[in-house]
Amino acid sequence: MLLLDLDAERASAVASAHGGGKAEARAADARDAGTLAAELAGVDVLINAASYRINLDAMQACLTAGCHYLDLGGLYWMTGRQLALDQEFREAGLLALLGIGSSPGKTNVMAMRGVRELGGSANSIEVAAAGRDPRASGGFSPPYAVTTLIDELTLAPVVLRDGRPVEIEPMTDGGTLDYGPPIGQAATIYTLHSELATFGESFGCREASFRLSLAPALLSRLRELVSATTEEVERATREATSPSAETVSVHRVIAHGAGGSTVVVRAISRPHFGLGGSVVSTAAPAAAAVRLLARGQLTATGALPPERCIDPELLFAELKTRGCSFDGQAATRKRGGKQL
Repeated sequence: MLLLDLDAERASAVASAHGGGKAEARAADARDAGTLAAELAGVDVLINAASYRINLDAMQACLTAGCHYLDLGGLYWMTGRQLALDQEFREAGLLALLGIGSSPGKTNVMAMRGVRELGGSANSIEVAAAGRDPRASGGFSPPYAVTTLIDELTLAPVVLRDGRPVEIEPMTDGGTLDYGPPIGQAATIYTLHSELATFGESFGCREASFRLSLAPALLSRLRELVSATTEEVERATREATSPSAETVSVHRVIAHGAGGSTVVVRAISRPHFGLGGSVVSTAAPAAAAVRLLARGQLTATGALPPERCIDPELLFAELKTRGCSFDGQAATRKRGGKQL
């Protein structure tokens, strides 16, 4: 395994601590596609876990180097630009898997599972995510990149309404949602997310949305940073602490079909490998996709979202070995629910 990062020293520390003697690290800047392509010579697949802002650069490097590409999402607008490279990846016989983290990623495949339960079509799909740290100290402990979180809170969320993408106000109240144990009832807001860039075409649904629930103290601090200077955001990022190893992440996907039929698919990611559930929830789907690719169980080519190329049962089986459990229920207005 080769770890590439702007900070070679920190990457080397990660390789030493977690690589099991099979990882090495080098400095690389993905914004220099030629240099990155040279580093990727002989590499089978790149997992791009950097900022979504460099997704296109990394994809171009993979095309040059002839390796497959995975990332953790493009925050809607970038995803649209990435999908435009579909033909180039097909012609190269390569897969660019767009958004295979927790959400987007796991939630896309959960939506596919729900739509299958509805007979292959859905009128609307609701996605919701929440994470909680039972050992939170009250300090600033963001679950992922601060700049991406701020983008999610400041850029206008896109929802599908009557089959068309519609922008709504940032941080629009999404109401209270029951995530089930161990989180329970939690307030939500609508945020910009990549799932909405592909769900309409993938499932033919007329309505779709994404809601996020952040711990109140975390959301309050992020609201402050929304109006802060670049220097203040950078300082807050440096001073932030990592979520504890006891963090739990919960995702819910609700698919509505004809005749009042509804399917709910829920995923709970708990600590694994000594890492908190929020970290595992994001990292495990990408790692699982690489294993499926290596086994020949992921054979698609082109630039594709997860719901168009990954079988739900294959991904779920992989994630169940990494601290993630799934449950769900199907119901209609006329009859009681059944467990999936």
